[in-house]
Amino acid sequence: MLKNDELLAAIEADFEAADIGDRRTSMLRYALKLTRTPWDVAEADVVAMRAAGHSDTDILHITEVVGYYAYVNRIADGLNVPLESWIDYSND
Repeated sequence: MLKNDELLAAIEADFEAADIGDRRTSMLRYALKLTRTPWDVAEADVVAMRAAGHSDTDILHITEVVGYYAYVNRIADGLNVPLESWIDYSND
């Protein structure tokens, strides 16, 4: 969907250093925190998202998508759903 393999590689390597702008960087920073340490998410994180140009609706949608992926992954892990054979998991 991105249609830019170099940018994709840069984002995967270090999204903080990738040339994606403050708005996208803030989104990924929030998504990462919500995924890894959801108990640490605070009002300051939402304020930072707003400061980067996200509306409250944007923040809601981002939170819903991150939460949905976490939910689906936990269901799959809990049911021991096998990994897709066509995905390269070597970089995870």
